[in-house]
Amino acid sequence: MAEEIATAAPKTWADFLASSPPDFVQELPDLFETGWVGSRKVADLIHPDVYLYCGHEKCAGWRYFGHVSGSLRAADPKMWHDAFLYYQCRNCQSTIKVFAVGLLWTNGESGKARKFGENPPFGPHTPPRVISLIGPDKELYLQGRRSESRGLGIGAFSYYRRVVENQKGRIIEEIAKVAKRIDAKEEVLKRFEAAAKETQFSKAIDEIKDGIPPVLFIDGHHNPLTLLHTALSEGLHADTDAECLEIAKDIRLVLSELAERLAQALKEQVELKSAVTRLLARKSGAATAAPKENSPETSTT
Repeated sequence: MAEEIATAAPKTWADFLASSPPDFVQELPDLFETGWVGSRKVADLIHPDVYLYCGHEKCAGWRYFGHVSGSLRAADPKMWHDAFLYYQCRNCQSTIKVFAVGLLWTNGESGKARKFGENPPFGPHTPPRVISLIGPDKELYLQGRRSESRGLGIGAFSYYRRVVENQKGRIIEEIAKVAKRIDAKEEVLKRFEAAAKETQFSKAIDEIKDGIPPVLFIDGHHNPLTLLHTALSEGLHADTDAECLEIAKDIRLVLSELAERLAQALKEQVELKSAVTRLLARKSGAATAAPKENSPETSTT
């Protein structure tokens, strides 16, 4: 594999592990700690904590991971060394992250690092609500997310496009749930049901465009389905990789925002319904309690 040194500003070793995609090479100022073994100068790899997302049920958030296994000692500044580095979440002490890296000691504490891969695979954290929305196409979506993270625009766009096209019926059904919660008319709900089965995305959107709850609109007035359809309609074969990367990012952001709005709208409706039920129950209790206070049995006069 040809070496390609990244042109971005130097990172710390911990940042490199946390945020660099596979096949990425970076000159780093804080890779090694030097010392002597007899008369020979050596460089030992340092092991800073790495800030990563932990999906364990005890965490479900960003946590520090500490090094637990894997290291290397370099004695030749001209030789690359390969290593597997094992990190463990300091909070739950269950989640393990493994990095496969190549390392070159260049001078003092400096060196070059190349990331070959990692397990679980590289990719920014994806909100659970998005995964829930796209359902069966979770792995396709994550492949698109990894492609986007590595700057592979055509690949990212293709994956996201497949996900939206495959799951457009499911997305429409989720929108219908919100419409039903806000007491949409039966005729509107029937149109949602028909649209979810429609094979052509544009026809499905036309079928329900007047029934989408305003709470789901992006920026207050943009139909999220129209935005997604517009992005998917861009010419995959005509656009450059950079253009496809930008469109892919737009698709992901709209999907994420829609998933968030769907979840929030359903939550608010459930909470509102519960609040109304509690208030009516209190009112009913007060109404039945009032006559007892004025009844002959309880009167002192």
